[in-house]
Amino acid sequence: MLSTRTVGLGSALRQAALKPRNVTRNSVIRSVMAKRMIQTESLTPQAEERILNDQRLRRPSSPHFTIYQPQLTWIASIANRVTGAGLSVLLYGYALAYLVAPATFDSTHVLELLASVPEAVKYAGKVVLAAPFAFHSLNGLRHLGWDMGKFITLKGAYSSGYAVLAASAVSTVALVLL
Repeated sequence: MLSTRTVGLGSALRQAALKPRNVTRNSVIRSVMAKRMIQTESLTPQAEERILNDQRLRRPSSPHFTIYQPQLTWIASIANRVTGAGLSVLLYGYALAYLVAPATFDSTHVLELLASVPEAVKYAGKVVLAAPFAFHSLNGLRHLGWDMGKFITLKGAYSSGYAVLAASAVSTVALVLL
């Protein structure tokens, strides 16, 4: 089979395709085709910025999530991101503190500090750490299930969401009572 490059017809075929001569020569077709006249003017940068700011003020704002009815799927998604970020900040914060002052943040000093704290504060601290850990871990398993094609339906998404919430509550209580 011969290609257009071998025969030398490539440029001729492109010209015929991109510049149809029968349309430009035919005055009837030319008069029917709409012509769009564009007129531009040069503006100073300050005038361009003023026009742009006026357009932005008149532009409607996109719908904010507060106008929507809260749904388990997007609340769980936001909570998963927030808990992941919070746990990461705690982990990296402690690691950096240990690198900066290893004598202050070693296990003996941490245990001495925790021994001097009242029991109510200990349990509150455990809840603050255990709840995001449990939720983020279990919701991560839910996402792995989605990656495998499980619980993809709306009913499956809601049932797995409620299961994650229930399991997170049970796991939080179990972790706090350790």
